[in-house]
Amino acid sequence: MLIKKTMTSTFGILAMSLALNASAQAPAGLPANYPADYAKIVDGAKKEGKLVIYSATDSKAVEPLIKDFGTLYPGVKIEFNDMNSTEVYNRFISEAAAGGTTADVLWSSAMDLQFKLVSEGYAAAYKSPEAAAIPAWANYKDSAYGTTFEPLAIVYNKRLVSADEVPATHADLMKLLSTKADKFRNKVTTYDIEKSGVGFSFITEDAQANPQFWDLAKTFGDVGIRVQSSTGTMLERISSGENLIGYNVIGSYAQARAAKDPSIGVAFTKDYNLVLSRVAFINKSAKNVNAAKLWVDYLLSKRGQTIISNESQLYSLRGDVSGHNTLGALTTQLGSALKPIPITPALLQYLDQTKRLAFLKQWKATAGKK
Repeated sequence: MLIKKTMTSTFGILAMSLALNASAQAPAGLPANYPADYAKIVDGAKKEGKLVIYSATDSKAVEPLIKDFGTLYPGVKIEFNDMNSTEVYNRFISEAAAGGTTADVLWSSAMDLQFKLVSEGYAAAYKSPEAAAIPAWANYKDSAYGTTFEPLAIVYNKRLVSADEVPATHADLMKLLSTKADKFRNKVTTYDIEKSGVGFSFITEDAQANPQFWDLAKTFGDVGIRVQSSTGTMLERISSGENLIGYNVIGSYAQARAAKDPSIGVAFTKDYNLVLSRVAFINKSAKNVNAAKLWVDYLLSKRGQTIISNESQLYSLRGDVSGHNTLGALTTQLGSALKPIPITPALLQYLDQTKRLAFLKQWKATAGKK
């Protein structure tokens, strides 16, 4: 309640001072780098009263963020739609084409699909006052922002996979599955890259990062890899022992599950470890554009990033946030092995229909169940 009163009174004072002094400072309670007229965005968002978000982020992980955002901006109601990454893309495209009501903000782990929408002109350019606090690779022309720093992981059943079997590199994984094929036959899982947009994005990035990728894919095929369309399903099956190892699993979700499930183990690879960043952009035709700006700024702010790290467990992108689930902590652990996926036009490479179909064909022929 104190925060609400402080912000309300501060913005009232600001409006008066702006009329008297063009060089007024940012409102109290906001970082000094925020523009002096930021109160106009806040007031505009209050008048809109609503924010519609389409996201591939688990609703449970987002709850702390929505709650805290509501503390800051109680007049803005969030309608949060939790879908898988392909559904986010398809629903938005369909609604935009029909000219109907759609999302104000799209926030998804499928970096390639997000970038495709940005490249096709669906994103509004907005220079966030928080932009300078995030890595340069996480900002594409002030139109698409990375918001997290989430390593992909190898997830395993701690009851059934011994500590000395846990692979430390991709070569270790290939060797384990080759030498213990009987144990791991039909027991390895990853994303169904035909149904999961984020899974397709991960595997194509993997193919570019690993010179032995297709050898690894063949090993997957030899042991009969099982595919799923969601992270949750993979974690459930690994926990139960139906599967023993999961590959390219979103590490933040895996770590959150491991914190309460003693059967789940999480390992990062030391040769290279891909890192995803959930990409957010504001719809160019957003009905609630001011509320959308507040949300993007909040996600990138130190306050929002601290909640991302410590409560949502999605891993913070900012270097000035402390804790276990942060860029800094991961850098200390893995150093140069970390390979964040940058928000650049290179993300579009495998979305070319010809290349996509060729990749899927080769994946099926190589990693398809034998």
